[in-house]
Amino acid sequence: MRKLFTLGAILITGLLFAQEREKPLVLHLKISDVIDPRTNRYSELGLEKAEELNADYIILELDTYGGALNDADDIRTRILNYEKPIFAYINKDAASAGALISIACDSIYMAKGSSIGAATVVTQDGAAAPDKYQSYMRSIMRSTAEAKGRNPRMAEAMVDEDIDLDSIATEGKILTLSTSEAIKYGFCEAEVSSIDDIMKRAGVEDYDIQEFQLGATEKIISLFLNPFVSGILILIIIGGIYFELQTPGVGFPILASLIAVILYFVPNYLNGLAENWEIIMFVVGILLIALEVFVIPGFGLPGILGLICTIGALVLVMLNNDVFDFSFVGGDQIFISVITVIAGMLGAIVVMFFGGARLLNSNVFKRIALQDVQDTEQGFTSTFYKEKSLIGKKGKAYTRLRPSGRIEIDGEIYDAFTRGNFIDEGVEVEVISDEGTSLKVKEA
Repeated sequence: MRKLFTLGAILITGLLFAQEREKPLVLHLKISDVIDPRTNRYSELGLEKAEELNADYIILELDTYGGALNDADDIRTRILNYEKPIFAYINKDAASAGALISIACDSIYMAKGSSIGAATVVTQDGAAAPDKYQSYMRSIMRSTAEAKGRNPRMAEAMVDEDIDLDSIATEGKILTLSTSEAIKYGFCEAEVSSIDDIMKRAGVEDYDIQEFQLGATEKIISLFLNPFVSGILILIIIGGIYFELQTPGVGFPILASLIAVILYFVPNYLNGLAENWEIIMFVVGILLIALEVFVIPGFGLPGILGLICTIGALVLVMLNNDVFDFSFVGGDQIFISVITVIAGMLGAIVVMFFGGARLLNSNVFKRIALQDVQDTEQGFTSTFYKEKSLIGKKGKAYTRLRPSGRIEIDGEIYDAFTRGNFIDEGVEVEVISDEGTSLKVKEA
């Protein structure tokens, strides 16, 4: 009886599982904006979701005028390497990078009045990009068409206006195909009006469909890519560093600054905007500023270079540049990035000058910061020289003071520093303050 019961349970489980998977699963992805790092990540997450669900088919709906070549190439490669069928559904436009992505799919279906082609690489101002980009685009269009059994010469003609295809595309004109033309020349399987039409033509009558949506985490990441939020994060980064320097040891301001740095860089990094060298540039900038503040007093070359690296990194992280190549970065994007960083810095300055005093005197801050004062009436002293005061004493610079160094008074050597000016070795000096462990001096 036990064996029969076990066998029956296995058979029932198998039948239920078979019924669950009886209908093929279709995952629907939609690209209806420019091809950029966000679209790139969207496609990556979509294909990962398809593998997780073990989807049988993927419908990639496209309505785009193109975008960044490097991101389009990433999406193309991902599609070519995917094992399950991917159908492109061109719902109006698949131009430039959109055409490349469509050709990489196993089948192409087009809605009425749609078009595919015009894949010449252009800069943000609409001018043709240098020939090295055109050559690369021609090669990947050709190889992608060959991989999917489509006419490579026609695919190349979508990029190169010098290719003459007789009646299809005359010399001097970039090839763009309408729905009927794409069907005629083998770049489209059929004209359709819905996903249901696509699946019927693929021989699938009954199926389950699921539309891919970004999860809560990705939506939060997108929130932090908003220029307004980025400006606030920059304000916190700069403000946190300033308040930590004003009240060393508290820890809260620098912790807030570190969290803001993570929230600023990580979303941009995940979306392919922040490169490793840009993050390194930011870290180097912070280290140079710290060197200027703690090691080399004054405002010299390290401080200037540190500011340039820090501010430059904050700007570049938001731009999809190729190591300072801004050929495919729009002027509006550069403007928004620069304005965001400037606004964040100005906000930090306002907070530092007008809100700093209120923060330091607030009840909340008093709870986390030491507020006790060690008055001299209570026996506390700030001088290292308790036996006798050295104020007014004269000596000479034992080493060059720049602005710190050592001086000699009555045959004894003391650490000393000036008010910022340099004093050469051997010059007579006078002590004007003996608080702390070093004497403050001026030229006698």
